[in-house]
Amino acid sequence: MKTIIAAYFQNRSGSRASIQAALHTLLTVPWPSQREFRACIQLLSVLQWVLSFLLMGIVFLFLLVYLVFTSFWPVSALYFAWVIFDWDAPEQGGRRSAWVRNWPVWKHFRDYFPIQLVKTHSLLPGHNYIIGAHPHGILCVGAFCNFITESTGFSEKFPGIRPFLATLAGNFRLPVFREYLMSGGLCPVTRQAIGYLLSQNGSGNAVAIVIGGAAESLSCQPGVTTLILKNRKGFVRMALQHGAHLVPAFSFGENDLFRQVVFEEGSWLRGIQKRFQKLVGFAPCVFYGRGLTSIQSRGFLPYPKPITTVIGEPVTVPRIKEPSHETVDLYHAMYIRSLLKLFNDHKAKYGLSEADELRIL
Repeated sequence: MKTIIAAYFQNRSGSRASIQAALHTLLTVPWPSQREFRACIQLLSVLQWVLSFLLMGIVFLFLLVYLVFTSFWPVSALYFAWVIFDWDAPEQGGRRSAWVRNWPVWKHFRDYFPIQLVKTHSLLPGHNYIIGAHPHGILCVGAFCNFITESTGFSEKFPGIRPFLATLAGNFRLPVFREYLMSGGLCPVTRQAIGYLLSQNGSGNAVAIVIGGAAESLSCQPGVTTLILKNRKGFVRMALQHGAHLVPAFSFGENDLFRQVVFEEGSWLRGIQKRFQKLVGFAPCVFYGRGLTSIQSRGFLPYPKPITTVIGEPVTVPRIKEPSHETVDLYHAMYIRSLLKLFNDHKAKYGLSEADELRIL
């Protein structure tokens, strides 16, 4: 009996020593510094953004379809009934939420790169505007951060102006994802949706359109400043029809966030990309960024490169219900001149050299 008791206390003594050793080891491990902690939060904020845009719509679609075959089918039935009732909301201004636009996570998202917004001229609340956002890049990070969140202070820099960002109409057909998009101020890039904001939503609206679209993303490479703009004139015609002033905006650093495998013009792989783009509306780019573990690893997250979005001088546009081709060409040329001036005036300040030129195709 004494032997058993002695063994028991010896065991307890050993366990206590093991626990003390483990605690000592834990306490000697260096805690992450405040800077490292901030970097981790910033990385997670970018991760949630990428996953939201890549997976949210598909995940909720499959989830709601799955629930149809369970005892929770009323959830799916009610939501799909709501979507049918609310089908035209994205085309009619959507439902902006100041709360969503001011989420603290967007400040961490901004600081990861970092992203800043530069104002060169005022936008008057008594007018409506079409902002041409350039370049497209891979994921339009600069346009999203500046026009869909308040992390860079758009409302403070342009008081009385409500920014919107036009994106693919197909995104608004995905359940729950459509509500998420509308809450930030995203709208379909359709004539009906943009026309509503410019003519039936009062004044002080600024609709940002990434003019180059999917075609421009195929040419996105670090250090390359090529825009698809020469034959993109629909936005000018809409501006004339609604009397909305044209505003150029350029995001310096947008093309540096990812590395893309660019296929040569005329190659069969390039042909597949273009056919896919025409059918679906977006281009299947072959690109990579950094991984979760380090900048040196490869993954799908953007590299932490600075982005500076500069808002240029508005081009005053008259209201002409049926503008002629000559009038559209005239204001299109005026817009390109304003954009080139914006680029040349600021390129040396934000990462480019004086010798760099903006190619417009």
